[in-house]
This record gives sequence, C-alpha cells and structure tokens, in this order.
Amino acid sequence: MLHSDGSVTIADDGPGTDTRLDEHGQVVKKPVMATKDLRFFDHSDAPPLPDAHPRRGMSVVAALSTWLVHTNRRRNGSWTQRYEHGIPTTDLEPITNDGTTGTTVHFLPDEPLRAAHDLTADGLARLAAAWPQLFSFEIDDRRTA
Repeated sequence: MLHSDGSVTIADDGPGTDTRLDEHGQVVKKPVMATKDLRFFDHSDAPPLPDAHPRRGMSVVAALSTWLVHTNRRRNGSWTQRYEHGIPTTDLEPITNDGTTGTTVHFLPDEPLRAAHDLTADGLARLAAAWPQLFSFEIDDRRTA
C-alpha cells in the first residue's frame, strides 16, 4: 500500500515472524529489523534476489526509514514494535489477536530515498513480477485518494 504521506505498507498472510518465549518467559522475536542480515550484508558474492538485487536483509529497510512499524500476527499471539532509523523505540507490545497470521511492515523511507525514487504502482508491479513464488499481490495506491 502506498500512502499519501510517502509511507509504504507491505503485508503477507504467512505464519508471522518467528516469536518465542525466552528462558524468563518474555516474548522475543527474531531480530529481523534492527540487526544486519549477517549471512549476506557485507558479502559481494551474496546470492541475488529474483529481481537481481543483492540480499541485504530487512534491517536495511528499517535503517533507511525515518520510522518503521513491524506488526507480527502468529497463532500463539500478536505483537507490534516501532523503530526509528533502525533502532527500536518501543518494546514488543502485545496487540489483540484478530485470528489471522502474517507480517505487516509499515515504513516511511528517509526523504533522500523518497526524492530519488518515484514509486508507482506499475513500477512495483514490475518488481513483484520478478518473484514467481508470489501467488498473488495487490498494490493499493492511496496517494491520490
């Protein structure tokens, strides 16, 4: 979803980001937002994504965004957390379970990125087409609404 404020929401209906209880019974999620994807981030020989871009990990999106809200819905609970420039600014906060699963990432790319790239529904559709494993996708452009 493209929002009128320049932010973007990406959502899926998968199982949600891996979230578990630690040894103290506290909810902990896989650190996908605030840490480098250590497998590939600094490797020039990283396997390319289907769109031919190198793997960089979700943490790059968080780091290059003014703010990012990660919402995680799993069968065993649902949580949300806010980041600013890749740094968590809230704890992992429980939210009401709505019976669905999946991950939603709503973010505002930093101004230099917004100025350098004019996101269009057609451009995003071309990028998504490079991912044949996507069963379907929908682009909801709310910028002109």
